Amino acid sequence: MAAVALHVRRWGSPGEPAPVLLVHATGDTSADWGEVATGLAHDGLVVAVDLRGHGASPWPGSYALTELADDLVVVAAGLAAEHGRPVDVVAHSLGGLVACLLASRRPDLVRRLVLEDVPVPHPREPHPPARPDGELAFDWEAVLQVRAQFDRPDPRWPQVVAAVTAPTLVVWGGPSSPMPPEHVTEMAETVADGRLVRIDAGHLVHARRPEAFAAAVRGFLALPD
Repeated sequence: MAAVALHVRRWGSPGEPAPVLLVHATGDTSADWGEVATGLAHDGLVVAVDLRGHGASPWPGSYALTELADDLVVVAAGLAAEHGRPVDVVAHSLGGLVACLLASRRPDLVRRLVLEDVPVPHPREPHPPARPDGELAFDWEAVLQVRAQFDRPDPRWPQVVAAVTAPTLVVWGGPSSPMPPEHVTEMAETVADGRLVRIDAGHLVHARRPEAFAAAVRGFLALPD
């Protein structure tokens, strides 16, 4: 399936720093980044996407992670062309895996990468979720398809992660996160230039401790190249 045009939200205005591209988790939207985006926008332009099947982006019914990455490549390439430089990508959970695919395929588009509570995928026991009642801001089929790819991941994921050459900050949510700590640590150790920081907040680090998360991100993005 061809890439779809993603809905985006923008904060701030172009400045000296690279544009920051925010990528949300399964079942969230660009609005989930509001508080963090407002803080990061003091430094320059911040853009958050709705992944396909979420929010105001198209809901095409097909949600392979490679397709989500195809969509994100288009957004990153557009920002890079518009501002004459690669982008910094900050991504949570599902968004982090999509961002890894982007960074491994198109290293020319990604200057730095921040992965919030993102493990290297390993097979796990499926636990199909129950659909919430009422109208949803995302396609439930997207949740089911993404979960299936998490439960039985492509065995090439370690090679994908190893191909990420952008300096990468992995933010672990601490012991209360449901993500296996050894797999989050593996992410930081497998990318070409990774480092790990712990912020005790569970899986939703940017939502539960936005100031600490934003400080870690801003400090990392400000490091000299």
